[in-house]
Amino acid sequence: MKRASLLMLAFVLFGPAANAQEQGDPAAGRAFAEEVCALCHAVGPGDIHSPKLDATSFETVANTPGMSVIALSVWLQTPHPTMPNLLLKTEDLHNVIAYITSLKDR
Repeated sequence: MKRASLLMLAFVLFGPAANAQEQGDPAAGRAFAEEVCALCHAVGPGDIHSPKLDATSFETVANTPGMSVIALSVWLQTPHPTMPNLLLKTEDLHNVIAYITSLKDR
């Protein structure tokens, strides 16, 4: 519930305008996601079925209404009940966010 509250706060405070400036390298973010995240999440474009049934696909995350760079930053830095507490380096965080935002339907 805490995670949902933080996401809602990020949506309200920053909304769609937070997508204005993307940082990071989407290709490096995809490589990182395939190495670290793909054990649980579907990370590729068009991949809708995650290896773990309760793990949201990255494409679904990218296309969540109101999802922004700020919201992704909060989401990736907030412990998830069914996810290990990952401490991402700033560069990896920016790269993964750039990759996830690149999956957004345009």
